Amino acid sequence: MATAPAASLSATGSEDRSFLGHPKGLAYLAFTEAWERLSFYGMSGLLLLYMIQRLLTPEVADGVLGFDRLRAGIEALTGPLSDQAFASQVFSLYSGLVYFTPVFGGLLADRLLGQRRAVVLGALLMVAGHGLMAFDASFLIALSLLIAGTGCLKGNISVQVGHLYQPDDEGRRTRAFAIFYGAINTGALLGPLVCGILAQVYGWHVGFGAAGALMLVALITYCTGWKHLPPDRKRQRGTVSSAPLTARDWRVIAALLFLSAIGILPCAAYYQEMNAGLLLIEASVDRGLFGWTIPTPSFNALDGLFCILAVPLLVSLWHRQAKHGREPGDIRKITIGYLIISGANLLMVIPAGWADNGATLGPIWPVMLYALNALGFIFYWPTLLALFSRAAPAQVNSTMMGVLFLSIFLGNLLVGTLAGLWETLSHASFFALHAALAFGAVLVMLLVARPVERLLAHPS
Repeated sequence: MATAPAASLSATGSEDRSFLGHPKGLAYLAFTEAWERLSFYGMSGLLLLYMIQRLLTPEVADGVLGFDRLRAGIEALTGPLSDQAFASQVFSLYSGLVYFTPVFGGLLADRLLGQRRAVVLGALLMVAGHGLMAFDASFLIALSLLIAGTGCLKGNISVQVGHLYQPDDEGRRTRAFAIFYGAINTGALLGPLVCGILAQVYGWHVGFGAAGALMLVALITYCTGWKHLPPDRKRQRGTVSSAPLTARDWRVIAALLFLSAIGILPCAAYYQEMNAGLLLIEASVDRGLFGWTIPTPSFNALDGLFCILAVPLLVSLWHRQAKHGREPGDIRKITIGYLIISGANLLMVIPAGWADNGATLGPIWPVMLYALNALGFIFYWPTLLALFSRAAPAQVNSTMMGVLFLSIFLGNLLVGTLAGLWETLSHASFFALHAALAFGAVLVMLLVARPVERLLAHPS
């Protein structure tokens, strides 16, 4: 398997332990991603309501460039849509495409720009996109720039986290990705709060402007840490990245594609909490708190909160296990994560059955669902990122990271398809189905664990 030479890795400071026992470059990458996610989730939290409450009003809609053509194209596939349904379609399309375009961002980095320049390009596109959100007319242009920018940035910055470490430093790399995802979820938690409050007090465009300012801070943070970032890996003559793919490389690529495909099932089980899970909360959960009713969408903040809390717990656990030689390998961690997500959905079969009979549920049930799902997610997703960054051949390293993000895109499509069963299945059966999907991934991982581990092990 083609890998970067050790010399280039050591040049990044892989033995540096100045940031929580990790290279200083991890700090710059994590804080860059935290600011970027603050921006992304802050803007996304406003998007749907902005379309419904302002953009689709008669006096505004006609002035939005390309809006009528987009609506005609979507309705040609779906039939006539209400304004709310059309806004939901646009929001879903945007949310899906930001996980589809990293494949192309990875290709751009591998073949032309390298990871660092691709990240800078992505950040600049996103700053421009947020800036154009200040004007109603440029709404679709802004979304297009944000989608393209995320495609350039998302996978390539994740690849760089893995490049901070020697290929055989599996444990530290996985813990680094857990820290990295703690930063991401900090942004996911705070972004909607910051931009939402500003939009409510000062207007939509101030909220969008705040998202743009946060993205600019992310770009400045990234450039400030430039000298601590790993060197670019792209195809150049005379380098490992320009060598033809070997038979082993192709087997590794096939194994990684297989792992990303299997990950679609637990991904759907995990993200369903933000779709049908909210429907259960809205209809059947007592949301009263000291005389105030908690808004149903606010429960989604629990995901970011519990992901943040899970990171130090798991990093500490894995560090202690590593000291005694008992830290699970990447495949085992991924399998454990899938099992936890299966258990989270299986647990919900009990209260969902009560809800089927008209009972009102206590808020402890969705809290437990979000907590267990977050724990499972931190077990498996950062580990998958670490595995792909280490094992994917150097010639297609960023591209394969983009492929992994594509599994989230496909998982979210499956979420929407399965959500259509909410009104036809009993709620208990609905959660049992999702538990079965995630457990099916567990069984597959158990079957393939040994051969995949041998194939993806760093060759001596």
